[in-house]
Amino acid sequence: AAIIVSTLLALAGCDRNVEPFDPNEEPREPDLSKIFPEGAEQAARVEPGLPPVPGGGRGAPPVAQEAVVAEATTPAPISGRVEIAPELSAGAPVDAVLFIIGRRGGGGPPLAVKRVPSPTFPLDFTLGPDDRMIQQMPFAGPITLSARLDGDGNATSTGPGDLSGVAIGGPVDPGAAGVVIRLDTAL
Repeated sequence: AAIIVSTLLALAGCDRNVEPFDPNEEPREPDLSKIFPEGAEQAARVEPGLPPVPGGGRGAPPVAQEAVVAEATTPAPISGRVEIAPELSAGAPVDAVLFIIGRRGGGGPPLAVKRVPSPTFPLDFTLGPDDRMIQQMPFAGPITLSARLDGDGNATSTGPGDLSGVAIGGPVDPGAAGVVIRLDTAL
């Protein structure tokens, strides 16, 4: 009985005029004069969806538009080389895993990580949007790069003989090339 009463009260309180469906009815802008008093500023109406394709691609199929927009907004990867300082190369762990890590702001959780099992040095690398830990995070700079050669392959632990280092020259932006990370610290 309580459900019936609450349903009736909800229906009685609804002042929305629902008319029968008319398939020939043309869509029109709502009358906002009841919501916005005369003289109130209104924001310009923005069409939902993707921004226009350069070159006026109005007639292009949606797939082509999405591909152009994605291509224009995907940042370039960072490329460079990881090397071991000569004085530490003899003590480098064998069958180790190299972790190349990018962080925004120098601290906090990694933005992007690349895991390279059994690397040989010097090692050329790229670190880009596909290596992000959380795909929704923007791959944007400045990005602090570091690397760790880990003997047990576990990113959360360090052991004796593990090596680490940071990018020479400090943080870089996406698209940077020729970045050198030197493993120069024994842990």
